[in-house]
Amino acid sequence: MPFLLPLLLLGSQAYDPEIEAVMNRKRKEAAAAAASSTPATAGGDGRIPVPDKYAAKFQACLDQAVEAPDKGIAFAQQWRIDGGSFYARNCMGFAYARAERWAPAIIAFEQGADEAERNGEMVQSGRLWAQAGNAALAGGDAAKARDDFDAALARGLPDGVEKGEVHLDRARALVALNDGKGARESLDIALEQVAQDPLAWLLSATLARRSGEMKLAQAHIARAVQLSPDDASVALEEGNIAVLSNHEDMARSAWQRAVELAPDSPAAKAAGDNLSRLPASPPAE
Repeated sequence: MPFLLPLLLLGSQAYDPEIEAVMNRKRKEAAAAAASSTPATAGGDGRIPVPDKYAAKFQACLDQAVEAPDKGIAFAQQWRIDGGSFYARNCMGFAYARAERWAPAIIAFEQGADEAERNGEMVQSGRLWAQAGNAALAGGDAAKARDDFDAALARGLPDGVEKGEVHLDRARALVALNDGKGARESLDIALEQVAQDPLAWLLSATLARRSGEMKLAQAHIARAVQLSPDDASVALEEGNIAVLSNHEDMARSAWQRAVELAPDSPAAKAAGDNLSRLPASPPAE
């Protein structure tokens, strides 16, 4: 099937299934942040655990940022003057990120991280460095993102989801920097820390495919499919790996599933393009 190789190589430049999966996750987390009534949540929604002393003001700041980023920025600036500590800077970074103003978002998160560290809050500092890294990654500065993720990990994030998610994002930055070896090291740690996250297995499978490690790619995409059978991005990558492993029927089935799962998504479009380049199925006897 040599005619399919240029298709897949070109497709990987125009569309990355893992990027679609990450963006879907970020959109869901942003929606959860907007709907949530409690600020005591750590993760990709732009927030960190907040003590009771700051919780009400922090939630009000987030609400302003969700309603209109400029309002959130103004609220955070005044709150910082009034003693909001690094929690005000966290909200400021969140508000800038909502407006997709990545450079000031990075600055706000990094300043918050430094302030948290000066206050002896090393884990909180690590969480804010991770937020800065995500802002840098969203803004297209992979080198800055890598440095911020390294800073986050150096602050001693606890084992589990938080550390695993930082390693996932660090791997994405390293892929963008063409550091496949470093990306693999971070992904292997992430697979240990967040073994139930299908995105970790999808990222790992995609990197293995690009590195020519097809057995590893097959094993890891199978795990991603098991964990997330209704994800079009996972189905697309399953097909990509199958066709490069000389399993055309499996590729056809996976790509068709991607189209059916999310017809209007970029993953479905990429899968449809791949299907259009496959030879017609032989007639049933």
